[in-house]
Amino acid sequence: MVKVLSRGSQNLKAVRGHLDYLRDRDGEEAVLETDHGERLTGRGVANDLVEDWNLDLQEHRDRWDIEGRGRRSTKLVHKLVFSMPAGTLPQKVMAAVKNFAREKFGATHRHVMALHMDEPHPDVHMVVKAVSERGERLHIRKATLRKWREEFARQQRTLGVAANATERAVRGQSRSFQLNGIYRAEQRGESRRLWARTEDARRDLLGGSPGAEREKNNLVEIRKEVERGWRELSDVLAAQGHRGLAAEVVRFLDRMGPPRTDREIIADALREDLRTERARQGPAR
Repeated sequence: MVKVLSRGSQNLKAVRGHLDYLRDRDGEEAVLETDHGERLTGRGVANDLVEDWNLDLQEHRDRWDIEGRGRRSTKLVHKLVFSMPAGTLPQKVMAAVKNFAREKFGATHRHVMALHMDEPHPDVHMVVKAVSERGERLHIRKATLRKWREEFARQQRTLGVAANATERAVRGQSRSFQLNGIYRAEQRGESRRLWARTEDARRDLLGGSPGAEREKNNLVEIRKEVERGWRELSDVLAAQGHRGLAAEVVRFLDRMGPPRTDREIIADALREDLRTERARQGPAR
């Protein structure tokens, strides 16, 4: 898994706080390793990195853009998390992240990372300076993350770790959705879009809509294509004599849940909220 932590990247106080968090995790001090191979410990590390990366100057430039040009606040850093399932050797996860960072960022984007082992699964947290030494800004989009996950998996495989990066659709999973995600989205400034989707789902509960039907049909067609690909793989494996693997692919297909759109997921959550509220209020008198 590779994910981006979105909050707390736009001011020096938040960046220092995150660097301190990486160094001191629940009283256990972690080592911060820089792009130059330095191993940093002790108090004052956050301030040293902020000064070394000239983040105070970058913050002043960004503030000038906001006040003088009307641009919105931009990130000083990107906060990344690389994670593998429990049982993966932490040292190999760290080595894979180092190799990934060397190829993707090299000497252009300053970065620092720390290995955390306080959970069953090993995590490597990385902070990457958003603006390179040549003044180029790093933009992380969905397509970027997809490529990074594939590259991280490749780096793991070179170290002998079984790893792969697959899309939700290929795994037969629909997107998960919880109503409290609207609150988190509001903190990111995305609440309008999610509230609109929730309102669409609420209207669908009262009566179907052409938009909902098109969305469902598209998802069903995608699922058919995914299933066709898995069945072709099963046939190839069986033809090559790998009957056990072929049967495992079929069992995987049989365990796939039905394709569900965001509207359907939200509508189910709304129904569950309604049932919970009615149960809390008790029988009507």
